Amino acid sequence: MPRPPLDVSFVRRNIQSSIDVKEALLEQAEVIAAMARAVAEALRHGGALLAFGNGGSAADAQHIAAELSGRFEKERPPLSAEALTVNSSALTAIGNDYGFERIFARQLEGRARPRDIALGISTSGNSANVVEALRVARRMGLITLGMTGASGGRMEEEKLCDHLLKVPSDDTARIQEAHILAGHILCAWLEGELEDRS
Repeated sequence: MPRPPLDVSFVRRNIQSSIDVKEALLEQAEVIAAMARAVAEALRHGGALLAFGNGGSAADAQHIAAELSGRFEKERPPLSAEALTVNSSALTAIGNDYGFERIFARQLEGRARPRDIALGISTSGNSANVVEALRVARRMGLITLGMTGASGGRMEEEKLCDHLLKVPSDDTARIQEAHILAGHILCAWLEGELEDRS
């Protein structure tokens, strides 16, 4: 039996749900601003943004890193940003030899320097490999940023982040939409703040 045609009310409900979450996100504007200021300070002093997550959050990590290392809205020098999700040989070798929960932590141990920023993205805040990487980042003395959903999960419970954006939703799609909005705000501000950086 064929499915009924898409009811426009379904579309409207999803758009309104996204709007509602983003309106609630206004309450966390200072968290997003603090994250942007921390990244700017790191980049000014030769640091890098190292971002990581799984699935859609991996895509968000790559998206943010690409906007910074390439360009977002204007021509300017490239900014040092990297997603730890893109080297398939490293991910599979580390996952095979040390376990999937170590795929980002091991890369941080080999790549990160004290002035760097670690950005962990997990809609639940409980992704084992993101949590482990943030623990390692803490031990290494990195500034740690996190993006999660409403509860913050283990990232919140273990106080793993210097700045933690908790999107006020439990709906994965809405959380991810808010994460990339926050990422775009971060990119736009950094691009203006650092455009004259030599």
